Amino acid sequence: MTIEFSSGDGPPVDLLAATEDMFREAAEDLVRARRELRAGRMDEVKAAVQAVKDLKAALHLVMEERARVEKLRRQVGGVGPDRALDFDAARDEIGRRLARLRDAGEGE
Repeated sequence: MTIEFSSGDGPPVDLLAATEDMFREAAEDLVRARRELRAGRMDEVKAAVQAVKDLKAALHLVMEERARVEKLRRQVGGVGPDRALDFDAARDEIGRRLARLRDAGEGE
């Protein structure tokens, strides 16, 4: 399968990588807020709660995106837990196509 972009389109955004970055940043925020809480700064409770919410949202997005990627791989590649690549059949098909090309070239 080939995907082509028109001149105005840029490459697709890597949503999985972006979501993982968001997850990492939210985890870092949570660690910082936890340190502040342990130091007795109670004003960080709101930040800690928000960081937990962000982590949950990021985890949910990561899991959804991974499921989409796996589904797309199965659809495009035809490979999955129930399927396997048949290299013998592929070799046979390539051989047949090459033979047709050779035969078509001899008629000149």
